[in-house]
Amino acid sequence: MNMFQTTFHKEGTVLTVQPDGSLDSAAAPEFSDQLEQELDGISTIVMDLERVDYIASAGLRVLLKSEQEMEERGGGMKLIHVNENVLEVLQLTGFLDFVTLE
Repeated sequence: MNMFQTTFHKEGTVLTVQPDGSLDSAAAPEFSDQLEQELDGISTIVMDLERVDYIASAGLRVLLKSEQEMEERGGGMKLIHVNENVLEVLQLTGFLDFVTLE
């Protein structure tokens, strides 16, 4: 059983998202739906990946979709607190070419 959870914090037009667990094909659809519900009035996403221990292609698609939506709104998305496992996946897939990492 996947124990994936997400915490959201809004401050003005900035949404901080803190997923917790494995962002895999089982968790990604619900994560995407929850994220979509939080985006009203948001132009910037701060994705805190400190508690994400694994990310699969389904999770990468959610991040890509979020980045594209924020760009359309004139903002963007940045990733913070990325651990080594997730960072390696982001590097191997070329994600860091278009997503800001802090």
